[in-house]
Amino acid sequence: MKRPALLPHSCRYRLRRWPPVVLALALWLATAVAAEARLITDMTGRAVRVPDRITRVYATSPPATYLLYAIDPRLLVGLNNPPGGPERPFLAPAVRTLPVIGSSVGQGKNLNSELLLKARPDIILVWSWPQPEINARYERLFRQLGIPVVEVRIDTLRDYPAAFTFLGELLGRRERAASLRRYAEETLRAVDRAVGGIAPGERPAVYYAEGADGLATEREGSFHAELIGLAGGRNVHRGEALDHYGMEKVALEQVLLYNPQVILAQDGQFLATAARDRRWQAIRAVREGRVYRIPRLPFNWFDRPPSFMRLLGLRWLANRLHPERFHFAPVAETRRFYRLFLGVEPTDRQLAEILRGS
Repeated sequence: MKRPALLPHSCRYRLRRWPPVVLALALWLATAVAAEARLITDMTGRAVRVPDRITRVYATSPPATYLLYAIDPRLLVGLNNPPGGPERPFLAPAVRTLPVIGSSVGQGKNLNSELLLKARPDIILVWSWPQPEINARYERLFRQLGIPVVEVRIDTLRDYPAAFTFLGELLGRRERAASLRRYAEETLRAVDRAVGGIAPGERPAVYYAEGADGLATEREGSFHAELIGLAGGRNVHRGEALDHYGMEKVALEQVLLYNPQVILAQDGQFLATAARDRRWQAIRAVREGRVYRIPRLPFNWFDRPPSFMRLLGLRWLANRLHPERFHFAPVAETRRFYRLFLGVEPTDRQLAEILRGS
């Protein structure tokens, strides 16, 4: 798969040839930050000088943006991508109209430095991406713009309790962060107790089907498929991830050889294909009706992007894989989670749509 340029030539050119208004904004930001500041240590151990009171934050990737949204959506000054129609009813009204500034990671997403400056963030929140060269390139950009950069570690789901606490301290949202941390720790403990002692050979074989044809997937060692192991499953596509983008192409013949007991999928076209294609119907998971649609409103419960929604996704998947070991009341728990993390109360109709096929 061809990799996108991390910082395209056009973006670098804009940084060297700022128009006067952008330069003025950059200088204003640098002056404002220097006026009242405190020294903090971020989650990667870096010392960073940040404003004493932080009220405006831009997060450079969807996982970091969603993390910030859970803490307090009012802090957001911009989005990485425009929200889709189905997502909008679950989002705070003020967030739906925020400018789309872009992202520092992912396929074809590049930051718009001029929009970033106009948004006037007090800090920039960065997921400490597993590829350090990406972090280094964008940190040079932000340094030129005069905006403090704070890095968070959210590589795995087990990082989230500490991330909630860190942001609660940084942003003055300690009680809110403590509530989110308690849910995260409660979830991880409950699932560990239920499935942690299952021997590898007794774990159900799971295939993660990505794309319209279901023939892209993630290796066992990829963070994109982390929930399978945490929920007591065994990813049939073994080995360490080839890269951080994933979606490795496989042949249907390979999936037939894997013959998984469970298939997890997101694409509606694939789900329709698996239901009628005789080749897919030869696979045990399809024959036995264990092809599950991953819920994805307003944010994905499993992957792409990996976010705090995986806490709910972990409960859901542990129950799908081990219903006799882990209880999950889908409607009640989804309502509880959305109320706590998203600040919304889904209607019965919305809950039915969220959970359809799952």
